[in-house]
Amino acid sequence: MKLLFCGDVVGKAGRKIVHHVVPILREKLNIDVVIANGENAAHGFGITPRIFDEFIKHGTDVVTLGNHSFDKTDIFPVLAENNVIVRPLNFPENTIGKGWCIFTTPTGVRVAIVQLIGRVYMRSAEDPFSVMEKWLNTHQKGIDYDILFVDFHAEATAEKVAMGHFLDGRASVVIGTHTHIPTADYHILPNKTAYMTDVGMCGDYDSVIGMQKESALARFFTPDKKGRLQPAETNSTFCGVCVEIDEKTGQAIKIFPIRIGNALENTHEI
Repeated sequence: MKLLFCGDVVGKAGRKIVHHVVPILREKLNIDVVIANGENAAHGFGITPRIFDEFIKHGTDVVTLGNHSFDKTDIFPVLAENNVIVRPLNFPENTIGKGWCIFTTPTGVRVAIVQLIGRVYMRSAEDPFSVMEKWLNTHQKGIDYDILFVDFHAEATAEKVAMGHFLDGRASVVIGTHTHIPTADYHILPNKTAYMTDVGMCGDYDSVIGMQKESALARFFTPDKKGRLQPAETNSTFCGVCVEIDEKTGQAIKIFPIRIGNALENTHEI
């Protein structure tokens, strides 16, 4: 089976390209499940019910979040009631929403999607390694799920790489999000887990990680006068990753990046 993951969707520019590209890639690459990180989808900060519905309408199956999960309070009922929107599993106990879900493909493959958030330079959260270990001890591959996908929303490269090795052979896919810049280290780890430190963002790359250059630069020159960051919305580039997985063993077979747009070197034509 094939899994497509769309990197952090930033603002209107990100939503526009994702909604355009996903249906085309689903057909062209025979994609079985599409996951997108939508924590920056609502003008760069959080997600709304309407935007979540748009993701589903345009072919995304599951939406993951991150440190901006709760920036828009009207998403709370969706987090509480919907089974295909996932916030970090290692948020404190009794946090609204779910840290994982099971999505069943039309062919009956059960894909477990777990999100974790890092602790280095990030908001307070429980240890992602011990929380993930606990999850693995209470959910059994072949009985509860067939394939395990982990979105690790973290700042530090070393923390992401460590998580990849921690889950090598235990997860099918471990992909990093949050830093919005695609890395070149997509590969299959020794025990057949597909890994990439950061998938990049879907948004305007003529920016500072998705935000307008002027307001972002001002923060570096006049840190005592921090204005509201605004998403850049002139151009749109899609950054994602596709993973082919043996649905019987849960082992990754192939991983490759997908970049489509007018900023970065394109990997595919649509």
